[in-house]
Amino acid sequence: MQSQKILINGDRLKDELEAFANFGRTANNGVTRLALSEEDRLARDYFCKTCEGLGMAIKVDDMGNIYATLAGTENKPPIVMGSHIDSVKKGGRFDGILGVVAGLEVVKTLVDNEIKPRIPIMIVNYTNEEGARFEPSMMASGVISGKFERSDMVKKKDINGISFEVALKDIGYLGEEENRLQEATAFLEMHIEQGPVLERDQLSIGVVEGVVGMVCYDIEVLGESDHAGTTPMDMRMDALFVATDYITEIRKKLSHLDEELVFTIGRVSVQPNIHTVIPNKVVFSFEARHKDEAIISIVEKTIKEITNDLQNKDGCSINISKLWDRQTVWFDKTLCDALEKSTQILGYSYRKMISGAGHDAQYMAKIIPTAMLFVPSDKGKSHCEEENTPIEYCEKGVNVLLETVLTMLDVKE
Repeated sequence: MQSQKILINGDRLKDELEAFANFGRTANNGVTRLALSEEDRLARDYFCKTCEGLGMAIKVDDMGNIYATLAGTENKPPIVMGSHIDSVKKGGRFDGILGVVAGLEVVKTLVDNEIKPRIPIMIVNYTNEEGARFEPSMMASGVISGKFERSDMVKKKDINGISFEVALKDIGYLGEEENRLQEATAFLEMHIEQGPVLERDQLSIGVVEGVVGMVCYDIEVLGESDHAGTTPMDMRMDALFVATDYITEIRKKLSHLDEELVFTIGRVSVQPNIHTVIPNKVVFSFEARHKDEAIISIVEKTIKEITNDLQNKDGCSINISKLWDRQTVWFDKTLCDALEKSTQILGYSYRKMISGAGHDAQYMAKIIPTAMLFVPSDKGKSHCEEENTPIEYCEKGVNVLLETVLTMLDVKE
């Protein structure tokens, strides 16, 4: 296959990624840029200045989402690219920001080649995707897509008691509700994979067809505290022993259910958490993710069966509570096909895949045609300072994005 005539500037892409990394760069070359922090404000200011330098118009909505638009010759809904600028604490230099910088590089390439787009081109920065400072994650895209109520979200507070609304005003990015993104020709979000699959399979591109569904529970085991040295083993109501039996059953019964099922017990609380006292209460989280709702249903059924089987074991009681769930989100097939075709035209190796992590795209898919593109993550690492994606893979991903946009604009190369 012949390569396209118009390609992005890889060196410029690398320089822009490094420029953004300076806003919150850590000693170990990671990034701490929490939502609505001073580092976030500086990165936002730089983004807006860069966009204005490209002749783009800037709007900000009531959740602090930033929209930069390159005017089109026709009055049509925009082709939207982007992701998020905020990071987790001691995160990486690519998560989220790569999608924003990718959009910038596509626009820069259009400007370099004096291409006046037929359809407006928009780059978006969604506020508080990570949820690292204000829970929940994907807050702003959730509000504009109708998943969350703004009145609830703006009251959320960080560990210092500062509310989202106050922080948004303090950094000067409180805009108008009328500026929210409501319609678009397409939303294309490029992101690092945050997993090891593309690297393992030695592939350059992941064409993401959707985001997996998931379910999350808290499981509580109640026993009775006694002295650890004087209570015979057959007279104990040890909540931790029963909890470990429960966890063992989870692993035994779910490990072979389906090779694509992933499940995690990520949080455990033991009380009174004293080495000389038998634990009287254990609470642990359980989450499972899979694209097939039928598999998730089996998981939930299994959890209930384990609860019934172990109820009153060693005198302990078990309570389960469903914290939340989400259904699998499938992206727009036409857009997924367009990304795949662009990848083929460029001759890059790829695979179709489903995202195990959540992204703004999953909420935006509810209101506008949406698709995603992944590039490999070294050793699958993300949300850590070691996070890295070699620039050649970043460059390939942005070239796929550019080729897709050029096709949508009917640009003859």
